[in-house]
Amino acid sequence: MATYMLEIGLEEMPAHLVTSSEKQLVKRVSDFLDEHRLAVQEIKPFSTPRRLAVELSGLADGSESISEVKRGPAIDRAKDDEGNWSKAAQGFARGQGTTPEGLTEKDGYLWAEKEIPGVPAKEILSQIGQEVVEQMTFTTYMKWGNHSFHYIRPIRWLVSLLDAEVVPFSVLDVKAGQKTRGHRFLSTEDVTIPTANDYAETLKKAYVMADAKQRKQTIVDQLKAIAEENKWDLDLDSDMAKDLLEEVNNIVEWPTAFSGNFDEKYLKLPKEVLITSMRDHQRFFFVTNDKGDLLPHFLSVRNGNAEYIDNVARGNEKVLVARLEDAAFFYKEDQQKSIADYMERVKKLVFHEKIGTVYEHMERVSGLAAELADTLALPAAEKADLNRASQIYKFDLMTGMVGEFDELQGVMGEHYAKLFGEKDDVAKAIYEHYLPTSANGPVAKSRIGAILAIADKLDSIVTFFAHDMMPSGANDPYGLRRAATGVVRTLEAFDWHFDLLGILTSFKEKNGAVTDANLDLVLAFLTDRVRKQALDAGIRKDIVAAATTNVITGDYVFVADRTKVLSDHSTDGNFRDVMESLSRVVRLAKKAPVEAPVDEKLLVNDQEKALYQATKNLTLADLKVKGAEALYEALASLQAPIAAYFDHTMVNDDDEAIKNNRYAQLGDIKTLIDGLGNIEEIVIK
Repeated sequence: MATYMLEIGLEEMPAHLVTSSEKQLVKRVSDFLDEHRLAVQEIKPFSTPRRLAVELSGLADGSESISEVKRGPAIDRAKDDEGNWSKAAQGFARGQGTTPEGLTEKDGYLWAEKEIPGVPAKEILSQIGQEVVEQMTFTTYMKWGNHSFHYIRPIRWLVSLLDAEVVPFSVLDVKAGQKTRGHRFLSTEDVTIPTANDYAETLKKAYVMADAKQRKQTIVDQLKAIAEENKWDLDLDSDMAKDLLEEVNNIVEWPTAFSGNFDEKYLKLPKEVLITSMRDHQRFFFVTNDKGDLLPHFLSVRNGNAEYIDNVARGNEKVLVARLEDAAFFYKEDQQKSIADYMERVKKLVFHEKIGTVYEHMERVSGLAAELADTLALPAAEKADLNRASQIYKFDLMTGMVGEFDELQGVMGEHYAKLFGEKDDVAKAIYEHYLPTSANGPVAKSRIGAILAIADKLDSIVTFFAHDMMPSGANDPYGLRRAATGVVRTLEAFDWHFDLLGILTSFKEKNGAVTDANLDLVLAFLTDRVRKQALDAGIRKDIVAAATTNVITGDYVFVADRTKVLSDHSTDGNFRDVMESLSRVVRLAKKAPVEAPVDEKLLVNDQEKALYQATKNLTLADLKVKGAEALYEALASLQAPIAAYFDHTMVNDDDEAIKNNRYAQLGDIKTLIDGLGNIEEIVIK
């Protein structure tokens, strides 16, 4: 068993792409080894801002030898009438590197059997540059020099080492060897790696901690040590803290944590301003006391050793204070104006050149929010608060603070609204209309905030679709997929069963640019978000496909519910029998749809009468009100009556009236079944 080391040395990569690139390299190397039948015990990844690497330990000396058998043409096609080999037989033999006489006759066909010998590991690994390194894909690319080749960043060196032997390959004019580079400032000479097993330890001597997991743990330990020494509380468990830790880990090769301070006077600023200045702008970790109050200190990580660390801390303090001075200035200046002043400026703010201004967007949203409020029968007081919020909810876009710190839109809207005397519920809705800000982020908690969030997102989706600006592939410049996910998740959180088709149809009639075709696309777009959520939750593809069809009214909460219900019941012992019975009804009912009601007098045998009695009081509308679980249970209870019905009933009776009556009966049951979606999509195992 051998060890192989591959390192791609680069100019500094964007921090947010380092981890994903490391994972991609592991996957590509794994696939490469599988394709070449080269066994390995472990693939260990390494990454820093300047390198992507893998160590293959327990690597076989070569690929396995295998016997390959391929089927050729049928024997009756292999020879002509005179017994000569046909062109089909000759061509097949030639393609397999043999002659027709070397083929074997078996089971009515010609077969080619050949041994594929193993290949030495070094020979296989010499192809890794072309088949792995050059095939890496990224969301950001650069080209350098006169090369047409694109990569995430220019490649500066390559390491390809099988134990102590270089496995040669080249990418452009960079030849793979056994020399790497250490820390950009602490190790200026090229570093020779004696053997593949020495990679990590050799780099440590050159001030590079190449193991990303080890480097992150070192950062955590250093930060916690400083916090504990000063009796500060440090949050490293929240999603935002984890994101910051990941980013910091991917911008350093030799981490050294330190602390800094700022004047207590800045604590008078809203805490969100301080946290944004520290976390988002400077990559600092904020600290609090045991009550959760912000303290005038921060923690950060240097890409280097502890030498002159005090000077580094002072320099970072100056940069932060400059930002806080700007924030304090804008905070004071913003309060010199009123919401009305800001709204006058919003009237001139362009939403999109093809769509109009932000103010026009707000007017449409206000009408849509009012319609949603009427549908929910909100009390008059809540409607008044919603109306006020919908009239002003974008005012903070014109404040100096949001102009400087755009991450604070909504946050400062809530804060300033309270300072300007708006009700707390109105101010909260101004913040909440942006939620959720990510696919899995929290949704609005207040009803008026949720309604405003849904209305704002729906207007954006509908108007962009109306102007043919829909997401395409991975391209979604206006964040419409995120908006659609936000609509669906907010509806689910509040269990709001809106008839979105009806609401959007009313919206269309008031907005000439919107057509029925646009609405069809919007509904399909929202349905796709339900589908993606279900797949991300691990629900079977066939069940998701079944439950996310027949979406007629746009009640996405019910669609999500029935998806989960079908998934939950898919492990029931009788699920197969239930689905087979219901599917049989659907298949027959589709053959001859009958609009007439069932005539009880034309029911002939006991089984069709029993099925009629079991279903006559069931309506889809009533069952949907009770929920998807009630609908499924009602349909599951019909399994036995349906089975008995088909055992004793010939649907296509010679009497036309009886036949039509039976199709009408099946059609009524199909209407109930369609409430679960298109169950014919479900694969019965």
